[in-house]
Amino acid sequence: MKVIRWIDKYLEESLLLVLGSVMTVITALQVFMRHVMNSSLSWSEELARYCFIWLVYIGISYGVKMQRHIKVDALLHFLKDRQKIYLSLIANLIFLAFSIFIVIYGYDISRQLLGWGQTSPALHIPMGIVYLATPVGFAITSIRLIQQIILQILTLLGKRDFDVKTEQDFALEQEEEIS
Repeated sequence: MKVIRWIDKYLEESLLLVLGSVMTVITALQVFMRHVMNSSLSWSEELARYCFIWLVYIGISYGVKMQRHIKVDALLHFLKDRQKIYLSLIANLIFLAFSIFIVIYGYDISRQLLGWGQTSPALHIPMGIVYLATPVGFAITSIRLIQQIILQILTLLGKRDFDVKTEQDFALEQEEEIS
């Protein structure tokens, strides 16, 4: 149970930290090799690119988890608490349908590429693994959306407390933390 709680709390952060670190170190190593050693690594740019791709898709999930995904929250300023939850619930349901669609079709594409045996030019990694970033990222995103939807429904039933936050709310919280 502790492992599941840890994964729920730190999965995206850990993956983003590892991918960002690998990408940064590899890019710095490539710069060092080119400008100091007058030689370059044939695989470094490809690895950094693939880490970046995975980082983006895992980052979508992290954004959803932290309620910081892209949204237009101008309308939220005019709504009361329950209305905010209803609007957010509708938006999350639409986003969940989109995410499931991406998981299904992204997996099909990855499976086809794995079946064809296509590999990357420098690292010789199966391209299907690179393309798995999309369905994996959106699968985690779907889980995070389901978690939020459950919290929103429980809040509407009076059994939980869920706050729909706007960017202004996040900015005010950050300002209070600094003070």
